[in-house]
Amino acid sequence: MTQVQFLNMSLGEQVQHIYKNGTFVTDIRYYEYKVNLFLLEGNYFEVFINHKSVEITKISPLNYKSNRLFFYLDQVKLPKPQD
Repeated sequence: MTQVQFLNMSLGEQVQHIYKNGTFVTDIRYYEYKVNLFLLEGNYFEVFINHKSVEITKISPLNYKSNRLFFYLDQVKLPKPQD
């Protein structure tokens, strides 16, 4: 499944697919959300869970220009680049 196909699914279908076929990487707290980072078919996705309503409000591809990236990097040990 391509990223476009995944994003064209309903939120309910995305939730089922990512939890069934994706790999959980880590989570962060971001304002009123707990954000789970998943790896799905070579792409990273953020799953936004609202604290108060305890519901998933959106799933979006990881934005590598977002400030949230630094929160993930603090928690994930990345391999050293090879020369």
